[in-house]
Amino acid sequence: MLNLLATLIAFIPLIYGADMLVDGASSLAKRYNIPNIVIGLTIVAFGTSAPEFIVNFFASLAGNTDIVLGNVLGSNIVNIMGILGISAVIYPLAVKPNTTWIEIPLSLLAAVAILAMGNDIFIDNASWSGFSRIDGIILLLFMAVFLSYNVTLAMSGNTEEDAEIKEYPAKKALLMLLAGLLLLSGGGRAIVFFATRFARDLGISERVIALTIISIGTSLPELATSVVAAMKKRVDIAIGNVVGSNIFNTFFVLGSSAVIAPVTVPALTNLDMGLNIAASALLFTFVFTGKGRAIERWEGAIFCALYVAYLASLVFWG
Repeated sequence: MLNLLATLIAFIPLIYGADMLVDGASSLAKRYNIPNIVIGLTIVAFGTSAPEFIVNFFASLAGNTDIVLGNVLGSNIVNIMGILGISAVIYPLAVKPNTTWIEIPLSLLAAVAILAMGNDIFIDNASWSGFSRIDGIILLLFMAVFLSYNVTLAMSGNTEEDAEIKEYPAKKALLMLLAGLLLLSGGGRAIVFFATRFARDLGISERVIALTIISIGTSLPELATSVVAAMKKRVDIAIGNVVGSNIFNTFFVLGSSAVIAPVTVPALTNLDMGLNIAASALLFTFVFTGKGRAIERWEGAIFCALYVAYLASLVFWG
C-alpha cells in the first residue's frame, strides 16, 4: 500500500510540473511575438499530454512496455468515455464542423492505426507484435502533419479558439520552465518506479495498472480543462481538448516512446485497442444522434456507464 500511496503522491509534482512548464514556455514564446493561437496549438497542447509523455519516457527507458501502451490506450479511453462523458452530463457539447469531419475521424483513424501497426503476428506472420522504431517515426510524421493542419487553419482565421497566455518576467518564466521540467521528470520517474513495484507486490499486471491508476492520473489536466470549460459553457474547448489530446497521445506520445525503445504488444492488449476504436466510433455516431451536431446529456451518461463497466472488468478479470 505504501507503493500505491507513493504512486498517487507522485502525480502532484507531475501535474504541477506540466502547468509550470506550459506557463513558463508560453510566456517566453509570447515575448518573441508568437501568436496566441500557435502557442495554444503547440506548447499548451503538449502541456496537457506532458504527463503521459514523461511517464512513457521513463517507462520506455526501463523497458516497461505494458505501461507504455497501457498509458496511451487508457488515457484515450478515459478521455472519451470518462472526461467527455462527465463534461456532456454537465452541459451538452456542440461539435464544430472541423471537429466533426476532420478531427474526430482522424482520432478514429489513429485508433485503427494502433491496432493495425501493433498486430504484426496476425498480419505479417512476424515473430512478435509491437511498435518498432520505424512505426514510431511514422506516427511522429503524422503528428507533424496534424500540427501543420492546425497552425494553417488557425492562421487562415478559420477557428475561433485562442489561448490566454500569462506573461511573466523573462527570468521568472525561464525558472518556471526549468522547475516544470524537474517536477515532471521527478514525478514521472517516481510513478513508473512505484507503480511497477505495486503491481508486482499484488500480482497485478502492469497493463492493468497503466489502464487504470496511471492513465486516470495522467489525464487529470484534460479532466480539469474540459469540466471547467463545460461549466462555463465553452463546449468547443471541452470536446476539442479531448479529441486533440487523443490524437496527440497516439501520434506523439506513442510515437516518441517507440522511437526510444520498441514497444511489445501482448495479445490481451487487442481488447483495449478494440475498445479504443469503439470509443472513437461511438463518439462519431453520437454527434449525429439527437438534436443537431452535439453530444447530449444522455449520451454522456452512456459514456460514463461504459467506462465504469470497463474499469470493473479490468479489476475483476484484467
